Amino acid sequence: MKRVLITDDANFMRLSLKQILTKNGYEIAGEAENGEVAIKLYRELKPDIVTMDITMPVLGGLDALRGIMALDSNAKVIMISAMGQEHLVRESIMGGARSFIVKPFKEDVVIRALSQFV
Repeated sequence: MKRVLITDDANFMRLSLKQILTKNGYEIAGEAENGEVAIKLYRELKPDIVTMDITMPVLGGLDALRGIMALDSNAKVIMISAMGQEHLVRESIMGGARSFIVKPFKEDVVIRALSQFV
């Protein structure tokens, strides 16, 4: 079972992802409300996959992506954001993200993005 670290500053988004993922056979390794916590939890929990919001307080998703990639160049990070602008997608992918999902997302889109790592 693949272990996922969910990172989003909105509690309802974390809950939504948690429900989708557990329903589809993923284990939730942990939850982070900002990028700083995500990096700390990544180091501690060593999840298989990370979902990462882009816009968050304290430390944003792009900086957290860079921090996680510095710890583990093979990290599987999927960016999730309401801001689907092309430059953010490009910057995320260039930074090491494996995929990009735009909010509001549908269950099948989330599962398709994560299933490439099963």
